[in-house]
Amino acid sequence: MTALQDIRREYTQSQLDIDHLAPNPLVQFRFWLNEAMKAEVPEPTAMILSTSMPGQRISSRVVLLKDMDEDGFTFFTNYQSNKALQIEANPAGALLFYWPELERQVRIEGKILKEQQHKSDEYFKSRPEGSKIGAWASPQSRRVPNREYLESLQRDYNRLFKSKALERPEYWGGYKLIPNLVEFWQGRENRLHDRFEYTRNGGTWEVFRLAP
Repeated sequence: MTALQDIRREYTQSQLDIDHLAPNPLVQFRFWLNEAMKAEVPEPTAMILSTSMPGQRISSRVVLLKDMDEDGFTFFTNYQSNKALQIEANPAGALLFYWPELERQVRIEGKILKEQQHKSDEYFKSRPEGSKIGAWASPQSRRVPNREYLESLQRDYNRLFKSKALERPEYWGGYKLIPNLVEFWQGRENRLHDRFEYTRNGGTWEVFRLAP
């Protein structure tokens, strides 16, 4: 078995300099996301979301970015899940994107707010029927006795929605993280990576190079 300290990968991708960056980090992020999609990176919209209760441990999990605009980054979940309870108690959160094929990562910190209801309705309507049923059938983050219990709930909701419209549950919808800090990281040789941090200063963004 290879020793963990012997596992290494040398980074070889192009450099990142301040002259390469857009003045707005959300514009820069969109550019990098488009490059990740063009490179056919697996799950380019997958992001690690970190949240916490005030004064308690931090929880992290992978969610999918489903929308973004000039204000921030939107994902969807069950409003009764652990992550939702943490967001309601402490709206500070962080996102992390990692695209190893491009030797890039993006860190984002900010405040998480509930998405507008019509945005949640629009996204829910766009989902496949099985995913819509799943939103109804899963008591997300709750303990369940076995797999059969979940499959039984799925069958029950399949029967229910054969005779009525399949609308969005009130306990399911979107959140948007409004960033106040965004960091772009580009892998470089000998671990002398390029890092640039945007911080919000009122209505504008300031950008600084960070040591790796």
